[in-house]
Amino acid sequence: MLIKKLASALAAVLLAALPIVASANEGSYEPAGNDVRNIASLQRGARNFMNYCSGCHSAKFVRYNRLAEDLRIPEAELMKNLMFTSEKPFDTINSAMPVESAKSWFGAAPPDVSLIARSRGTDYIYAYLHGFYRDPSRPTGVNNTVLKGTAMPHVLADLQGVQTAVFKTEGEMKEFEKFELTQKGTLTPEQYDDFVRDTVNFLQYIGEPIETKRKDLGVWVTLFLLMFTGFAYLLYKEYWKDVR
Repeated sequence: MLIKKLASALAAVLLAALPIVASANEGSYEPAGNDVRNIASLQRGARNFMNYCSGCHSAKFVRYNRLAEDLRIPEAELMKNLMFTSEKPFDTINSAMPVESAKSWFGAAPPDVSLIARSRGTDYIYAYLHGFYRDPSRPTGVNNTVLKGTAMPHVLADLQGVQTAVFKTEGEMKEFEKFELTQKGTLTPEQYDDFVRDTVNFLQYIGEPIETKRKDLGVWVTLFLLMFTGFAYLLYKEYWKDVR
C-alpha cells in the first residue's frame, strides 16, 4: 500500500513537470522553435508586442511590474518604452482600442491574448503570423492560410512584405501550395522569422510566467521522491523480512 501511494505521488509530480500547453493541431504546423528561458528573446518579444499588438490586444492577466521583474527590465526603461496604455507599473496590460470602436471596425473586439499560447499552442501562432496573404475580397485586403476569413489586418506587413498564396486545385478542392512574395518588407525572411519567434516566446511567457520555475521545481521534487522511494522500499524490506 505504501509503495502504491508513493508511486501515485511520483506520477502526479511527473505530470505536473510537463508543459501545460497541448494543442490538438500543434503537430500540423512548423515548430516555432522558441525558448522561454531566453531572457533576451523575451525582452525583444515584449518590445514587439507592445509596439505592434497592444494597440488592439490586451494581456490583462499580466502586470507591467511582473514583466519588468521577470524580464530584468529597469522600471524607468519599462515606463519609457513599454507602457503605452498605463502610467502605473502595477496595472495590467490593456488594449489602447475602445471596445465599441473595435466592434464597429472589425465586427468583434480583438481578443485578450494572455492565454493564447496555452489554448492554441506556440506553433499555431508562429504559423498564423506567417500566413497572411493578399486577398482583395476581404474587408482588410488580406486573408490567412491558418485562420481563413480572419478579421485581423496584417499589422506586420511593413516588416514581412506582401505575399500572395498559390493554391493547387484537386478536383473541387483548393489546397494551399506556397507563398510568393510580391512586395518586400523592411526585414529579410530570416529576420522576420526571428521577429515572430521572439513575439511567440513572449506570448508563451505571459501565458504562464512561472513555467520555468515550475519545471525546475518539478525536476527537484521528482529526484527527491525517487530517492525517498528507494529509502521507503529498503525500510519496507527491513520491516517484513522477519514476517516472511
